[in-house]
This record gives sequence, structure tokens and C-alpha cells, in this order.
Amino acid sequence: MRRILEWFFRSRETGAITIAQWPNLVLWIVIVAAVLLWLWPSAGKASIGLTVVVKGGLIMWGADEILRGVNPWRRCLGAAVVLYVLVTLLP
Repeated sequence: MRRILEWFFRSRETGAITIAQWPNLVLWIVIVAAVLLWLWPSAGKASIGLTVVVKGGLIMWGADEILRGVNPWRRCLGAAVVLYVLVTLLP
């Protein structure tokens, strides 16, 4: 079991166990847009624009993790985020 967990969480770049990382630029933009959306939830067109930035940014971040994640955990996390955003877009 330990070998499976190490394989799942060990960074292929550094060899360290990597569960979370410092946010990249896309994720920082998503965080700022989400905070602004939280502060002004019904700001009309601005709210729509912020929602597009948040959801689009999360899809971009998730796709990047799927393609370039440092370990299987990060790739699964990216896939889960993309799946969640796509499911929440459905009516």
C-alpha cells in the first residue's frame, strides 16, 4: 500500500511528496475573480464576466494539471475540477 501511495503522490520532477502547490498565474486570476464575484454577486454583466473567468480559468487550470501535473494525484485533481465545472455548466 505504501508503494502505491508514494507512486500516487511523489513528484516526478523533484521526488518529493506533492499534494498541493503554490498557485500559478491562471489559478491566481481565478481566485481574484472568485473573490470579486463573492463580493459583488449580482453586478449584472460584470457578474457574468467574472463567472466566465472563474469557470474558464478552472477548466484551463485543470487541463494543464491533466497534461503537466507532477504526479498522478495532481492529474486526477485536474480531471476532477474539469469534470465538476463541466457538470455545473449543464442545465
